[in-house]
Amino acid sequence: MKMLGIDIGGSGIKGAIVNTKNGELLSERFRIPTPKPATPEAVASVVKEMIDHFNWKKEVGCSFPTTIVKGKCIHTGNLSEKWLNVNVEKLFKKECKRSFYISNDADLAGLAEVNLGAAKKEKAVVIVVTIGTGIGSGLFYNKALIPNLELGKMLHKNGQIIELYTADSIRKKENLDLEVWAKRFDELLEYVRIVYTPSLVVLGGGISKKFDDFKEHLTTNVKVKVAEFKNNAGIIGAALYAKKMRK
Repeated sequence: MKMLGIDIGGSGIKGAIVNTKNGELLSERFRIPTPKPATPEAVASVVKEMIDHFNWKKEVGCSFPTTIVKGKCIHTGNLSEKWLNVNVEKLFKKECKRSFYISNDADLAGLAEVNLGAAKKEKAVVIVVTIGTGIGSGLFYNKALIPNLELGKMLHKNGQIIELYTADSIRKKENLDLEVWAKRFDELLEYVRIVYTPSLVVLGGGISKKFDDFKEHLTTNVKVKVAEFKNNAGIIGAALYAKKMRK
């Protein structure tokens, strides 16, 4: 089966038609810059442009960068404060005249990695951590998704949440070298080890490309693998989610 998957991010909105049996992209990946400001109306307009580009007539899966419950944003995420309490599924359906199945971006990236990618042979507890503008996370037990795990919102020090200490955007903003940043990430891994005892942590997001350059600085006793689908994981996971939810 083929489905259209769309991945909405802070800097870009990406989409492709996906073979849901193996995760292969059946089209070229199409990217449109995320509008500034990324208001609901502006993003919905770009999503419609994406639908029109692929001339897609069926249901659509979509990865969205905040916590989604029954199609509704319950946090503003890194897009715009205007997203709070917006039902994204209804908004996009109204704009595009298609049914949408929408969930958290890290959850859906994890869906791709657990079913078809880096964690497809892993059982027990798997956590997918995506590090970019913020920190996303997906929690799986025996391949079943436990939705809306927000590791990035954990308190760290002095009331600060940990994504404001460990995100890749913070590494760039503070001009940290990889060793210093990796030691920060190691603190997050240690917390994950203590609380969740995962058999595997899958690392995604842009920083995962540099894994070989910083892995020696990770000391926590947790197995870490790089996401197999890299920046396409959100697109692929969105397509898998649409296939699952339409049944």
